[in-house]
Amino acid sequence: MRRLWEALRSVLLWTLSVLHFFIATPALVLLAIFLNPRKHDWLQRALCRRIAFFSGAHVAAERAPGFDPQRTSFFMVNHVNLFDPFLLYCAIPQFVRGWELESHFKIPGYGLLMKRFGNVPVPDVRRPADLKRMWRLTKEAIGGGTSLIIFPEGKRTRDGSVSEFEEGGFRLAQQLGVPIVPVTLVGSFRHFRTGGWLLHPGTVTVVLHDTIDTAGMKKEDVPELRERVRRIISEPLKEENVR
Repeated sequence: MRRLWEALRSVLLWTLSVLHFFIATPALVLLAIFLNPRKHDWLQRALCRRIAFFSGAHVAAERAPGFDPQRTSFFMVNHVNLFDPFLLYCAIPQFVRGWELESHFKIPGYGLLMKRFGNVPVPDVRRPADLKRMWRLTKEAIGGGTSLIIFPEGKRTRDGSVSEFEEGGFRLAQQLGVPIVPVTLVGSFRHFRTGGWLLHPGTVTVVLHDTIDTAGMKKEDVPELRERVRRIISEPLKEENVR
């Protein structure tokens, strides 16, 4: 009986989510044609809050004392499911975009929204010319005061654990001197698991850890920086698994 209730609830939540997304998204894309997205950032945040609501997620934010909301940064986050970018946008208190796989820009509705809002395409095939373009677009975004969300695992978790991190984002942070904010999504794996379809209403906590300054770091420091950030992100998830 419980399984049937969970299935019926998920069908209802998915129906509401899909209808809302494909009704609201065209309006925001149209606005972005005529207005700089910064001018209607509040509408984008409202969209994300409704996406969270219709999926059954209550978003809570925790900020470490050393988190600096004024600094344009790379937000390095554990990747759980397709709701991650929207839940993060509910909690990060500054104008933010993200690295997005180039193939995602071809997804109906979602891809157009990501392209129009200025997300940085990450090439699926890492050719030198494509990587150079990504580096340039990333530098332009940071130079324009836009922080970026990066999922350094490069894939979504299948078991709730944090996989090994790729070095690309950390190398760019070191080269450009961009601060890094480790971010942990706690409760997101319980809410929705990649590979399944059931939605489990509950609280997803976005933990914004202390900002890490990369100024003066050398390329030899990148591996340790990567592992340090991974340890910080993983810690709240260990505590979650104990409860």
